[in-house]
Amino acid sequence: MTTDDASSTLAGLGSVRALQEDLYRDLHAHPELSHQERRTAGRVADRLREAGCEVHEEVGGTGVVGVLRNGDGPSVLMRADMDALPVREATGLPYASAVTATDADGNEVPVMHACGHDVHVACLLGAVSLLAADTGAWRGSVVAVFQPAEEVADGAQGMLADGLADLVGTPEVALCQHVLPLPAGSVGTRVGPTLSAADSMRITVHGRGAHGSMPQASVDPVVLAAMIVVRLQTVISRETRPGEPAVLTVGSVQAGTKSNVIPDHAVVALNVRSYHDETRTAILAAVRRIVTAECDASGSPQPPEFELFDRFPLTDNHRDATERVAAAFGRQFGEDAQELPLQTASEDFSDIPVALGVPYTYWGIGGIDPDAYEAARAAGRVAQDIPVNHSATFAPVLQPTLDTGTSALVVAALAWLGRS
Repeated sequence: MTTDDASSTLAGLGSVRALQEDLYRDLHAHPELSHQERRTAGRVADRLREAGCEVHEEVGGTGVVGVLRNGDGPSVLMRADMDALPVREATGLPYASAVTATDADGNEVPVMHACGHDVHVACLLGAVSLLAADTGAWRGSVVAVFQPAEEVADGAQGMLADGLADLVGTPEVALCQHVLPLPAGSVGTRVGPTLSAADSMRITVHGRGAHGSMPQASVDPVVLAAMIVVRLQTVISRETRPGEPAVLTVGSVQAGTKSNVIPDHAVVALNVRSYHDETRTAILAAVRRIVTAECDASGSPQPPEFELFDRFPLTDNHRDATERVAAAFGRQFGEDAQELPLQTASEDFSDIPVALGVPYTYWGIGGIDPDAYEAARAAGRVAQDIPVNHSATFAPVLQPTLDTGTSALVVAALAWLGRS
């Protein structure tokens, strides 16, 4: 029987706080796009070595794995993602990013840690440092996985394809967390489906180009795309069972270059979020059916083309693992430990424990100033006034966000690693 009393380990939190905050500011000021996280990976590897870890670099390209061994006992895997987004930062912070980079399509883009992955890296490195400094409190192995390319949904699979399973073996459990637009200091867990599965689809529909003054000679793909967008709104409202959470968003419609030229094709890009395989399958089938039917109705000269990309798995928290972590959080955080609401965001973390055949749990930590959050809540303006992940103004407050995230990882790990 293990004990997850984390008091002695967390007593060292003050000794790592300043270095951790400096690291966070550095990472935030130097974000890197998916598959380009070389500087970040180097900083991570250096800190892991300082903590006494066995370090493996370039796993899946830019991934890093640190293994901290402390005698016989269970192994616990903890994962943090490292990549940033092509977003121009508008936080006004003194350590705001001014970085630009070349993306996978060859475009020069601004780069920002708009999703909080810099928080995740800083917290996991802090947790490893605390566990390394208090080896008398636990036995076993800590496996710290720093994953690239979460934002493009292939980083976890890339690490697995590059031999991650051989490096980490079969851990007892896999743990992960994400900073969210909730009050800083809070921690939320949830049993079962927690983050949605996601599928992006690029649809090309074909028409017949013509002069804008002679529409009778055309098959207008702009009108066709517009009809598709309108009809797709019924997939959730009329084809999905009431109460079944699902989202279908058309995020992009592109056609033509000039006002008086009817183009010969249009491209519609959409995103689907779902929580059950049957719902996911039904929505994607409905999209294909509607698009094909609208193309037939418009007299398209050739069938539409469908391309699925950026596909994320469902995050479905294991009951026993989640309940163990939730109980530990309750003892550590008291009323700040709550049930996490169902999230429509998506993640590829679960690809790792599913491939390893081990249980996992994924939780959220708050990153918004509690006073600002409460003022927005009281005014009924949370959606309007609180920046969310992927926005140009999303910037978690340093504290208590970092302390909470670091403590949560330590507490969760010790629920398995605590001394008998």
